Parts: sequence; C-alpha cells; structure tokens
Amino acid sequence: MATLEIRDLHVTVEADNATKEILKGVDLTVKQGETHAIMGPNGSGKSTLAYSLAGHPKYTITEGTVLLDGEDVLEMTVDERARAGLFLAMQYPVEIPGVSVSNFLRSSATAIRGEAPKLRTWVKEVKETMEQLHMDPSFAERNVNEGFSGGEKKRHEILQLELLKPKIAILDETDSGLDVDALRIVSEGVNRVRETGAVGTLLITHYTRILRYIKPDHVHVFADGRIAESGGPELADKLENEGYEAYVKGGASA
Repeated sequence: MATLEIRDLHVTVEADNATKEILKGVDLTVKQGETHAIMGPNGSGKSTLAYSLAGHPKYTITEGTVLLDGEDVLEMTVDERARAGLFLAMQYPVEIPGVSVSNFLRSSATAIRGEAPKLRTWVKEVKETMEQLHMDPSFAERNVNEGFSGGEKKRHEILQLELLKPKIAILDETDSGLDVDALRIVSEGVNRVRETGAVGTLLITHYTRILRYIKPDHVHVFADGRIAESGGPELADKLENEGYEAYVKGGASA
C-alpha cells in the first residue's frame, strides 16, 4: 500500500528581497485509497505544500521529511518524483506551444512506465478517457493548454491523472474557475480514479462545493502554514457554515 508521509515540513520562499517562512511544521500521512481535503483561506500555505511536494525550485525546504513508500522524496528530482508515483494537477496549468496533447501524453506515459505504451491499445485508452471527460477527439492534436478555456485545462489535467495512474495525486484547486457542468465532469474523472483504490488523493480547495462530488475521508484546515484542525467530512460542513475566521484569528490550536 502506497503511503506519503510528511513530517515537520518547513518551507521558505524568497519575496521582496526577504526570506519568508510559509510552511511552519506540517505533519500529514496520505495512504493509498484515502482522500484528504486540504482547506483554508488564501495565503495559508495550501498551494505551497503542493508545489513543494512536486519539487518546484521556488520553494526551499528547510526542515522536515517527505517519504513515499519509505523513499526520500526530497532527494529526488522533479521527474524522479513523477516516476515514483507523485502527480500534481496544477491550479494554473502552463501552455506548451509546439507540443500536441497526444505527444505530451504518450511521452509522459513512456517516461513513467519506462517504455512506450503499445500504440493501438494506447490510442484506444486515450480516446475512451477523453470521451468520459466530454473532450472532442480533435483536442488531442491541439498544443498543450494553448488557447484552452479554464474548463479544458482542468479536464486535461484529469485526463493525465487517469492515464498516468499515479500512487499519490495532489490536486491543487482543481475546482478553480469551473462552472457547474465542468466541475461535475472533472469530479467524475477524479472519482473514477479513486474508485480503483490504487491512489491516495490530496485535494486542495478553498470551497466545499467540490466536496459535494468528491467525498473526502479526512478534512484538514490549513492556517498560517500549519494544519490547524483535522476531522472527517463533518469538518467541511462546519467550514461551510462558519468559514475560516476562527482559524485566521488563531481561534484553533495548531
């Protein structure tokens, strides 16, 4: 069973010619088959956690450990983390001019699997997954994220998730900018992956609306770079009713 273990994680970033600590001791364990929702106000450190785990060079890890199946994630390069089974769906996916979606997906699968997928079965798998995500077949020949709408970008992220089959999926505000229909389609894709029981999911969000479609096993409130409170799905209901004010004001213990 794949397990991501985060222990006493401290992360800094350079901003305005100064070093600022964003994460101030995060402890979290995500096991295969579990879904953890990370919720909290803007600036609380949620996205910093996601990008630090993925290996973004902007963030410096000053203390703590991150293990995936006992292996030290922090000693891995970005591509090594992906091959080890970490996946990040970005809040703002970047454009890659000159690279088609079909080439990008097959190259990614080849890098992760260590060999190119057989073309006939791969084309069938991609086509079926795109249909489930309500994506037109012509989408595969467009350049990655170039001219994509917000909904198309997020569906492309979930297309990658379904095809690459990671051990741990980090979804950074996947619901951001989606209308109701796109949110439902994207959520259905996430749920298809979850139902396999083969992935642990770290779902980062401001709002509870995506949790109406993707039911978490655990909910954690982020505040001031720490997990301020953890609980079950009922904690999300509490946040829906009360917001984050108590945590921002320090009303909950870290």
